[in-house]
Amino acid sequence: MTQALNSAVAEATKLPPDEQDALAAILIEEIASEKRWLQSFAKSENILETMATEALAEFRAGKTKPIEDL
Repeated sequence: MTQALNSAVAEATKLPPDEQDALAAILIEEIASEKRWLQSFAKSENILETMATEALAEFRAGKTKPIEDL
């Protein structure tokens, strides 16, 4: 455990039990959310690469406009 997390846990132990439970629920949900994001991003890597290649081809072909011109 890092020093920062150790310090945070030490502070959390000073909270009333219901607040500790609420904090734990938030932390668990954040960890789960990060895992979902990483899995989603990993699955979309090929799609993003294809989209980037297509966007660059359109740009090089002069088929794009600057945002300020929209």
